[in-house]
Amino acid sequence: MTQPVKPTTTTAFYVQAILSFAISVAGLAVGILYLPVTTWVRSFLALGLMYVVTSTFTLAKCVRDRQEESTVLSRVDQARLDKLLAEHDPFRAD
Repeated sequence: MTQPVKPTTTTAFYVQAILSFAISVAGLAVGILYLPVTTWVRSFLALGLMYVVTSTFTLAKCVRDRQEESTVLSRVDQARLDKLLAEHDPFRAD
């Protein structure tokens, strides 16, 4: 039996994702900073930005955990099937 190929994330993709996130957050923060509004409105928008960022990290973690859980369950099911197939003898008389 061949093992399925596990996809891996390249370093370039990882760096690109980090840079993209940093640039987007910094751009929005600068936009909020230079917005011609009162301090209260600016503070509210900054708080909203922080809430969106933390919610995004939480959602990404939940999605990753669910994906890892399904992968583990899939491997357990595959191991059970492999064991049953290894123990099965079609020529054995019952």
